Amino acid sequence: MADPMYLAYHDEEWGRPVRGDDAVFERVSLEAFQSGLSWLTILRKRENFRAAFDRFSIPKVAAYTEQDVERLLGDAGIIRNRAKIEAAIANARAALDLPGGLSELVWRHADPDAPVPRTMADVPAVTPGSKALAKELKKRGFKFVGPTTAYALMQAIGLVNDHLEECVARSR
Repeated sequence: MADPMYLAYHDEEWGRPVRGDDAVFERVSLEAFQSGLSWLTILRKRENFRAAFDRFSIPKVAAYTEQDVERLLGDAGIIRNRAKIEAAIANARAALDLPGGLSELVWRHADPDAPVPRTMADVPAVTPGSKALAKELKKRGFKFVGPTTAYALMQAIGLVNDHLEECVARSR
């Protein structure tokens, strides 16, 4: 049986539209930290991440210094990976420079007409849209945002709806 935290995330949050620069920045950051790990690991540490990264306030994270990197590396409540921590800070700085903001840039890649998956085999790991989003984010200075991570972001914040056809959460 799936973990109750994971089930609640699936049923109440995953695939629902998320807008706002800081909210989207949080999801970009958490997807990058998840790379190579279980999403449940990130869910269990999400509140710690929020506390450690000033609730993912883009201006606050963009102002982080090497002292903050060291503080984060010492925080057992988060994933202590220097490259991922430095990527989150670099991504905040890049987000500050986006005309129109991060949320607007990401939502330009929404695909509401994506085919409805019937089975897990129908759910892609990468799409042309996720490749385009990853390419644009990288061009703008973002790190840890490859096409697979970009697609996971797209799924998580509602740019696509990959709840299976028979899933009770699909139409919520």
